[in-house]
Amino acid sequence: MRRYGLVALLVVTIGALLGGGALWLLGAVAAADIAWAVGTLAALLPAAWWLVSALWRGRLGVDAIAVLALGGALAVQEYLAGALIGVMLSTGQILDDYALRRARRDLTALYERAPRTARRYEDGTPHVIPVDEVRLGDLLLVPTGETVPVDGVVRRGVALLDESALTGESLPVEHPEGESVPSGVVNAGGAFEMRATVTAAESTYTGVVRLARETEADSAPIVRLADRFAAWFVPATLLVAGLAWLVSRDPVRAVAVLVVATPCPLLLAAPAAIASGLSRTARHGVVVKGGGALETLGRARTLVLDKTGTLTVGRPQVVDVVPAPGRTRDEVLRLAAAVDQMSSHVLASAIVRTARERGLELPVPGDVREEPGSGTSALVEGAKVRVGKARTASRSEWEETQRARAALDGAMTVWVSVDDAVAGVILLRDEVRGDAGRTLRRLRSAGIDRVVMLTGDRAEVAESVATVLGIDQVFAERSPADKVEGVREEVRRATTAMVGDGVNDAPALAAADVGVAMGARGSGASAQAADVVLTTDRIDRLADAMEVARRSRRIAVQSAGVGIGLSLAAMIVAAFGFLPPAGGALLQEGIDVAVILNALRALAPGLGARQRVSGRTDALLRRFESEHAELRPPLESIRDVADALTSPPAPGTLAELRRVHDFLTEDLLPHEHDEEERLYPAMGELLGDSEATVTMSRAHAEIDRLVTRLGRHIELAEPGGPHPEQLDDLRACLYGLYAVLTLHFAQEEEAYFSLATSGRD
Repeated sequence: MRRYGLVALLVVTIGALLGGGALWLLGAVAAADIAWAVGTLAALLPAAWWLVSALWRGRLGVDAIAVLALGGALAVQEYLAGALIGVMLSTGQILDDYALRRARRDLTALYERAPRTARRYEDGTPHVIPVDEVRLGDLLLVPTGETVPVDGVVRRGVALLDESALTGESLPVEHPEGESVPSGVVNAGGAFEMRATVTAAESTYTGVVRLARETEADSAPIVRLADRFAAWFVPATLLVAGLAWLVSRDPVRAVAVLVVATPCPLLLAAPAAIASGLSRTARHGVVVKGGGALETLGRARTLVLDKTGTLTVGRPQVVDVVPAPGRTRDEVLRLAAAVDQMSSHVLASAIVRTARERGLELPVPGDVREEPGSGTSALVEGAKVRVGKARTASRSEWEETQRARAALDGAMTVWVSVDDAVAGVILLRDEVRGDAGRTLRRLRSAGIDRVVMLTGDRAEVAESVATVLGIDQVFAERSPADKVEGVREEVRRATTAMVGDGVNDAPALAAADVGVAMGARGSGASAQAADVVLTTDRIDRLADAMEVARRSRRIAVQSAGVGIGLSLAAMIVAAFGFLPPAGGALLQEGIDVAVILNALRALAPGLGARQRVSGRTDALLRRFESEHAELRPPLESIRDVADALTSPPAPGTLAELRRVHDFLTEDLLPHEHDEEERLYPAMGELLGDSEATVTMSRAHAEIDRLVTRLGRHIELAEPGGPHPEQLDDLRACLYGLYAVLTLHFAQEEEAYFSLATSGRD
């Protein structure tokens, strides 16, 4: 309705201005004045209503100047100036209305795409039902081109999904059987079946829609700043106009001052810039609950981060399998995974997943017994296998060594015993997110001065993560109440943003100046308490949002400040009589339109935005990342062979060395050479610096050198194994290869693979 009213106002004011101009050219001066007076009056009435509405809400806005200018133009019979002000007022309102509608378009698209129906299987046949009727456990069909109705798990087929509505990513993402899929994304591949894990009301997309509806641009502090401008700008304008009238004895000068000081559309540029920023963050998969949160995010100087699920991936991963003397790594992992197939524990899932990734055949266990908090036991191939906490109070030297190593690495331990004898230990750790390091560097460059980790985890685990990421200060082993106090302490020092994902983070998020929730897998409590919600499980979206927030705030302040400065200059010129009311109206129209258009720049990406990866480069990154996942497990064999080198060499040592060498020359080196020829040039082009990959190339050269050295040792060895004098250098060669490859893989995954846009974490 408002839109049509503004269009009608624009038509009337422009019609009056043009009609009066035509009459004036025909010599009908009196009739022209009447037409212009009608246009002035048509603008004065709604302007007066806007002023009364603002005063009713306790706000004195710059609409007061517009009302005085229009009324003054009628009083001194400057009808042309009044008509020009009317056109200026109506066009400014139209432009601002367009700006807000254009800026909110992405937010509106979120709930317009919300799923309305689902296809549920009943008696073996899919039937269309309202999405609100979907219940936990329902089997659903998702045909090609339709929206996933609720969160669930793929049960048959492969889901190729367009997730742009949630994440902003343009390329489809593949989800195999057994993998979770979020609601609100579109099936870009063949039809698949899924099992609902939540109802529609609890689904991811419903939460995003709810958050989007809470987003309002007019609550931003930067918008209230415009009112604070008005608090001094209106009296200053009246003072200048009054002095011009008093000194010159000419009321026309006062009207001219009021005309050029009519910046109603000008200060509306501030909410336009903020709304544009909200639109940009929505495209990045970030829902900001209002302009106030966006503006505060743009002022943040301190960042407080939870660890688990925020800086780390939020699920344990096997980092090593250490066999007891007389056992092998694969044997220990295979037995443990066989038992853990029957357990729902999060550590059990990680062990089973690792065993399957390594291609191990898992036997079916019998007589499975799970003791909560202790472990699981079962009969596997005739032996009693137990997986869980250590039971024996007396510990061997080997066990004490593994415990000490786990403590140093900040790893969790799962002990595996066979017939009550320790067979080995599996070390698990919640790995640091691949994009965490890059994100923190971007946040620092965007203006974050201090990064703090606040976690309930053990100090040694937290410190190890902080060291890798370069975090300024760590507060570990903190309860939810301690977290709240820690956040409040940071708030007292500087504007603070807090990022978390768990239920225990909700109070701390509420205590921060701006709370940020990892909404993709985080709790509903944390998303409810937060001001900003990342709808995808990627922390780099926070850096995107902060860069958008800072740019939007800067443009909003710039638009208001520059516009008011130009208006003040024009007021002085008008006060001295060098700018008549009609000319002042035209000048002010130009200033207002220019500033509002400047505010719309916030819709465009800034110079510091995240690197945009082309489809070809993205495919390369995903391909080499996948190869990394396949090559990582065999890397452990390099260290195993080094550990097993004895003097004299054990039988089979030479065969093991040859097996490792074959893996290196046939699988690993071709991968590294292909990276050098295809990936590194693409990365140099993306990063704008051909020297950006030099250090990675140097690592490739070192890997080549060590593999060649290993080959020469094998050539020099006798059929029974390497010579005793070769053993020390062989160990150094193998350990060196393991260390260089492990570090090199980690560097590539953080520096390059984290730039990929189409995949999942």
